[in-house]
Amino acid sequence: MLAEYQYLKLLRTLALLAAVLALVVVMLGAYTRLKDAGLGCPDWPGCYGSLVVPSAHHEIAAAAKAFPERPVEGEKAWAEMIHRYFASTLGFLILIMAGYSWYRKKQHLSMPVVLPSILLILVIFQGMLGMWTVTMKLNPVIVMSHLLGGMTTFSLLVSFALLLYFYMQKDKVKLITMADAIQFKKIALVALLVLILQIALGGWTSANYAAQVCTDFPFCQGNWVEHLKPLEAFQLWGHGAENYEFGVKSLEAKTTIHVTHRIWSLVTLFTLLFLAIKLLKTRELLHQFGVVILFVVCVQFLLGIANVAFDLPLVNAVAHNGVGAILLASLVALNLLLRAARQVSQGEASE
Repeated sequence: MLAEYQYLKLLRTLALLAAVLALVVVMLGAYTRLKDAGLGCPDWPGCYGSLVVPSAHHEIAAAAKAFPERPVEGEKAWAEMIHRYFASTLGFLILIMAGYSWYRKKQHLSMPVVLPSILLILVIFQGMLGMWTVTMKLNPVIVMSHLLGGMTTFSLLVSFALLLYFYMQKDKVKLITMADAIQFKKIALVALLVLILQIALGGWTSANYAAQVCTDFPFCQGNWVEHLKPLEAFQLWGHGAENYEFGVKSLEAKTTIHVTHRIWSLVTLFTLLFLAIKLLKTRELLHQFGVVILFVVCVQFLLGIANVAFDLPLVNAVAHNGVGAILLASLVALNLLLRAARQVSQGEASE
């Protein structure tokens, strides 16, 4: 029993380290997009055929010959490569975590292997999306999917670490009553789905370079209602473009994307506030989740307003991505914890 506890503790430590690294990767990805450095290295997985950015004169000359349409820009290329280095390290760490889980599973049947395996598959797919982001020249669908995948990876790592903690401290899970677990089951799931859609809209806004088309708040370009183009705005494929850098949609379509993201942000805000207030009326663990969700959603909403009010300052915009990931992780963890609480209660009832 003691050995199993130590194994789970080590696995939880690996999950926490990976979660911190995943958040860094998410924010580096946001920085890369916001610096227009997504194609800072026109090939993959290297950069102009090398594992580091060309710096010597002969290296830059060779890169210019190999990629005449994309001259070397050191700052952008390094932003892209640093993001790749961190992402590769995260993938390696998740591989170790999954391998360790399966290895110890032979000795201890209770060792969790499902989430580590899902995370391994997810991070491999993330690598493929990273490749396609470059080879498909910043296709918005790929860019948005890459962003969602990164945030999902972070959320599942945080949730896995929390679930391991609560598995080792089962008395804390028992603080959630069956009645509360059932009461919050649907609203927590709805809040999660609302938030996922909002993050997808944010990713679509960023991938189509629509973040700065509305320069005033809360309105947008005066009589914007007359110029909306929803069909073009949310057309996923069939643009016929060879390169999507800086966006290929019309100003009207970009405005539609931006406005939709703003409108759904209000739906998301009120949904999460409703959930947080209900959680605050409970005790112990769920009350703590209510405090976290209330604080993070308010910070995120203010960061979104600041993005518009101050013309998308880099630090603020990167923080907007990072806080969004933390908010998503909170909702994913809450849903998984409620599920675990129901299972514990049902197990006790059947004994």
